[in-house]
Amino acid sequence: MIRLEHVKEARQRIADVVHVTPLLTSEQLSLRCGCDIYLKAEHLQKTGSFKIRGATNKVKEAVERGAGYVTAASSGNHGQAVAYIAQKLGIPATIVVPEDAAQCKVDAIRSYGGAVEECGFTSAERLPRAKELAASQNGIYIPPYDDPCIMAGQGTIGLEILEQLGDADAIVVPIGGGGLISGILTAVKETRPKVRVIGVEPAMANDTWLSLKQQSIVSIPGSKTIADGLRTTQPGDLTFPVLMKYLDDLVLVSEEEIRQALRFVLERMKQMIEPSSATTVAAAMFGKPPFSGKKVVAVISGGNVDVGELHLLLKD
Repeated sequence: MIRLEHVKEARQRIADVVHVTPLLTSEQLSLRCGCDIYLKAEHLQKTGSFKIRGATNKVKEAVERGAGYVTAASSGNHGQAVAYIAQKLGIPATIVVPEDAAQCKVDAIRSYGGAVEECGFTSAERLPRAKELAASQNGIYIPPYDDPCIMAGQGTIGLEILEQLGDADAIVVPIGGGGLISGILTAVKETRPKVRVIGVEPAMANDTWLSLKQQSIVSIPGSKTIADGLRTTQPGDLTFPVLMKYLDDLVLVSEEEIRQALRFVLERMKQMIEPSSATTVAAAMFGKPPFSGKKVVAVISGGNVDVGELHLLLKD
């Protein structure tokens, strides 16, 4: 299990690459939520999401161990982040994507210097191929969340939040595989344990909620939630124990609640965020749990939206 010192080490390793992202505020959003709400703006991060933190920590660590090639299985933010940092470090990267990957995402990976290989339609097909490619060239496979370096890199967000808002009462974090929230939990609970950390999942992709209820990892079928970054089928083997140890609460939000939050942030704050990010805003807007009068930070995990599909995301 990762510890606070691993997050601090990650912060030093990635400092020359990542941005310290701001906390954004909106009087109208705070009124709507009934609390003082701050958005941790990882959609303004390098490559448009928090993923660059963990990817940078892992790829740099791999290079320190002599790796000259990396791979990843992803069509989205993780793949873009791995391609970006590999290019910065001067090593090749291959990102294995599904055959039906959105062209805008494939183009983004290539724009960061990554080679793209199509393989099947599911992660069960992509992941073995990415590992096979890494092994064939003495390279390193970079997992999306279930890895200590990835988790520690994402946890640097927690350190920044505590420095930016010293009297924060709660932090709300989206949950996919759990890399982001497990890192933030480690940073926050081992620094200021009284700060509440709340996880949020789409009700349509509630694998972690079910797993916590059963106190063991539960797998669910693939989901079609609009929060596509949270469509994992089960929490990670390494991330789940951290949630079991530290998480204060986990709430579920509906597709309509996600859409309303996405629309509010776009129309009122003029910020383009992903539906996955909007889950944390939705939790605050709809009192899940009630945050009356508290200072709450909602982690905005990314902003890589296909503009051509935006009208579909906002459609009731």
